[in-house]
Amino acid sequence: MKKITLVLIAVLGILSVRAQDEEQKPTGKFDRSKLFIGGNFGLSFGDYTLINISPQLGYQFNNFFAAGAGVTMIYSSFRYRYSVPDYRESYGVTGLNIFGRVYPIRHIFVQLQPELNYTWGKRRFYDGGGGEQKLDGKFVPSLLGGVGGLIPMGERGGLLIMAQYDLLQQPRSPYGNRVFYNVGFNFGL
Repeated sequence: MKKITLVLIAVLGILSVRAQDEEQKPTGKFDRSKLFIGGNFGLSFGDYTLINISPQLGYQFNNFFAAGAGVTMIYSSFRYRYSVPDYRESYGVTGLNIFGRVYPIRHIFVQLQPELNYTWGKRRFYDGGGGEQKLDGKFVPSLLGGVGGLIPMGERGGLLIMAQYDLLQQPRSPYGNRVFYNVGFNFGL
């Protein structure tokens, strides 16, 4: 009886794996149900101010690969109170990105995201009569590499948690030279 039970469990397991494989066969047709929207939204206020609105649109090709595109809109400002001179630096960033995700394990992914951002800014001095210094606008490429996880919420959405790093390290990159963390959402359409 134990042998028959084990054989039945093995056969059912093989059939369920085969059924999952059959569901993933490409049909050659665009499937609107595989579209998702998401991105990042961030706020911070005080001596360091950050406003980040970066929506993305993507397509889940199968259980292992997703790709898409998005826009980046960031405003950041930091007050250097304890430096001489005392000043505030403000930056604006706007840009376009594309991304690709590989899911080696369900809900865990590796992401690569090339971006082209336009940055501009100014410095406002508070000591010695004040004044402003404009920072010329400049196109800055970035290549974000990272890992993340998707915590499912509902049938086709979830909470994204990611750690990313700018691999190109260009001057005036909006991401700096350290690992940064994002929290965002994906919603199925």
